[in-house]
Amino acid sequence: MEIVGEVIVMRYEQPLFRPPSEAYSLILQATIGCSHNACSFCSMYKGKKFRVRSLEEMAEDIRMAKERYGYVEKVFLADGDALAMETDHLLELLQLVREGFPKARQISVYAGPKNILAKSEEELRSIREAGVSLAYFGLESGDEEVLKEVKKGATPEEMAKAGKKIQLAGIDLSVTVILGLGGRHRWREHALQTAKVASEINPRYLAALTLMVDKRTPLGKKVASGEFAVPSAAESLLELKTLIENLEVDDCLFRSNHASNYLAVGGALPKDRKSMISAIEQALRDQRLLKDEAFRGL
Repeated sequence: MEIVGEVIVMRYEQPLFRPPSEAYSLILQATIGCSHNACSFCSMYKGKKFRVRSLEEMAEDIRMAKERYGYVEKVFLADGDALAMETDHLLELLQLVREGFPKARQISVYAGPKNILAKSEEELRSIREAGVSLAYFGLESGDEEVLKEVKKGATPEEMAKAGKKIQLAGIDLSVTVILGLGGRHRWREHALQTAKVASEINPRYLAALTLMVDKRTPLGKKVASGEFAVPSAAESLLELKTLIENLEVDDCLFRSNHASNYLAVGGALPKDRKSMISAIEQALRDQRLLKDEAFRGL
């Protein structure tokens, strides 16, 4: 952190990202970049070399944040995957967080499948006991061909295993999937297989985003060459409808209210399935209900 005049400014290595639901959380940048950083659709951390920040750096950030903010209710550990840390290092960091903000009710992280699977069940339980109660998990797709094509670095089976494993440790899971990631030629397989894997994981929270292509990414180059065709707004809605129709989850809070989506629907599954499908069908009949392309964002 640095002090500009009388204002304390957080010490971040930009760009910095966080889930939408962490808008009012204190963001502590525990790692720089993403430990995988190979997904063909993602440009978030391409300019960063992955590293884990030292406990000394983090202790200073926590001290200054406490001085600036005092009471903190929620803490999010950025960047791409705090679970990439060695468990002992993460546990020491979590102790610093709890000492600095003893009244914080939630500590959350991004979590990738490989790093979840690399932890033992005992390690994950110790991380939960140390304070991490929520993990954000980018499933993106449950279709093996799509996952391989976008270089996600995990199979559908590994995705399902990782999602179930972290929840067994007592950590709630918020899963994201990306509508359109299968392109126009594979949208149905993408939707059906994604519903299948998400159902197997059976997360507490599930969110659908809609693909927005950054032309600088490998996927962006495929779009420019005509190798990949991005689904239209109506096709994305059909994909969303297919996904919701085929999800078999228990008391899962579903949302499609991300800025990238053409239509925001939400509710508890399976209870609100019919109302969400009805809203999608209405939007398909009257596309004036869809968000204009100019207002979509990442």
